[in-house]
Amino acid sequence: MTDTTQSKGHQYHMVKPSPWPFLGAMAGGALLGGSILYFRDEQIWLMAIGFAMTIFTMYGWWRDVIREAAENFHTPVVTRGLRFGMVLFIASEVMFFAAFFWAFFNASIMPTEAIGFQWPPADVEAMHTWGLPLLNTIILLTSGVTVTWAHHALKHDNQKHLIWGLSLTVLLSVIFLCIQGYEYADAAFGFRDGIYSSTFYMATGFHGFHVTVGAIFLGVCLVRAKRGHFKPSQHIGFEAAAWYWHFVDVVWLFLFIWVYWWGGASAH
Repeated sequence: MTDTTQSKGHQYHMVKPSPWPFLGAMAGGALLGGSILYFRDEQIWLMAIGFAMTIFTMYGWWRDVIREAAENFHTPVVTRGLRFGMVLFIASEVMFFAAFFWAFFNASIMPTEAIGFQWPPADVEAMHTWGLPLLNTIILLTSGVTVTWAHHALKHDNQKHLIWGLSLTVLLSVIFLCIQGYEYADAAFGFRDGIYSSTFYMATGFHGFHVTVGAIFLGVCLVRAKRGHFKPSQHIGFEAAAWYWHFVDVVWLFLFIWVYWWGGASAH
């Protein structure tokens, strides 16, 4: 127990008054309201302001959390609370993707007359499962191995292997996104070309967005690792990033099996 916690008589971190919850609420409201206006073919300025405020809030809030870790405020009790928070966040993400899978299965298991009682629809040229999707699956699963290697190295206080593992994970995530971008550019259908294309792009597109967020998350961890922020006994920030990345891996496996393989099997 640190001197700070001894003087307080407990291990909880009493956070000083912060502007970030208020700014975050305002940013979220502006982003949501601006998005609705933009979707109605009106001006984009409110959505842009909301997005900029959201990015600024995220940067400032997480900067303060990193500073709290450096100042030894992340006691075992605080760390446990952060872990629970991350678990609940990932659970909410599971529900988020469950909605897209629900829409996909609802349309594919019982195709309606509007699409000729066929899935995928006859006029849709589905993605070839064993081409770029398989390559991306191998890349993403490999990145799961490299981030686990980095975590193992950190637990054994091997800073060199920690940095190597994180660097390879970030590199693989960038390669994955580049391949997915090429796949979208080469696709034979667009976002508005029916229920198949809509569910496909919503599910895989939001997964790509989560890969982007995870790559940034791990990139920040890489910078912190080079600065010596992580210790074998205290690295909650890295743990959260690793959990998030494994979640991204699992979601992609479901996408590959059901959306690419099973969902497009009859087309090939």
